[in-house]
Amino acid sequence: MTQQSVLDALKRLIEVVAQLRSPDGGCPWDLAQTPQTLIPYVIEEAYEVVDALQTGNQKAIAEELGDLLLQVVLQTQIASEHQDFTLEDVAKGITAKLIRRHPHVFGDVQVNSAAEVNQNWEQIKAAEKGESPEQANLLSRKLDRYARSLPPLTAGMKISIKAAAAGFEWENIEGVWGKFTEELGEFQEALATNDQAHQQEELGDLLFTIINLARWYDLDPFAALQGTNRRFIQRLELMEKFAPRPLTEYDLEELESLWQQAKTQLKYGT
Repeated sequence: MTQQSVLDALKRLIEVVAQLRSPDGGCPWDLAQTPQTLIPYVIEEAYEVVDALQTGNQKAIAEELGDLLLQVVLQTQIASEHQDFTLEDVAKGITAKLIRRHPHVFGDVQVNSAAEVNQNWEQIKAAEKGESPEQANLLSRKLDRYARSLPPLTAGMKISIKAAAAGFEWENIEGVWGKFTEELGEFQEALATNDQAHQQEELGDLLFTIINLARWYDLDPFAALQGTNRRFIQRLELMEKFAPRPLTEYDLEELESLWQQAKTQLKYGT
């Protein structure tokens, strides 16, 4: 692999995406997309990259990174059609940002640890946004960034950790369990009303308390839910393997029996 071969491959990808978006013989689906309609695909592809990285399957990682790269090229292609920005602008922007935020590599700043690098990064980032050091260090500013840029479970854990470090913490685990009981009761009360907005609010409070419980027990709620989703699918897959008919043709009692059979096989391999 040479730098030129990489550039040639990227050039060909850009040409293919441009052809897909061409009003003259392009793909109807691609032509119908907007930056907003592509948002679910950006999120989906990012998660699929994470999943591939966790499996360690190099072929899958390369494929999923390609799918994510497609989303970058497709977004910039649409933007360029409206004269908003181009892929060149995106590449130049991130290159300049990397150089600007690494003065210890591209300048004469001296650092002695990764912590100092991170401190400098945050200071430079704040200056780019026109924030004073005092504004940049406001806890609410930091937590707001997590809420806007991270998946909700991950953001919830980050917010919980930072808030606890700032003093918003229970004295012991009993206090967290007490809060859980309180929020569960409030959620149940909300469900007895016809106010869906209030129900949603109380559900969020309950979930955030569960995240705090996970933090106290040093557990990762994101990984926990991800594991549950996978186990559910694995059990469902075995149920379909055991059942001679579609699952929709079974009653609840029969489905429960198949479920337990699948659960036992996954647990004991029998």
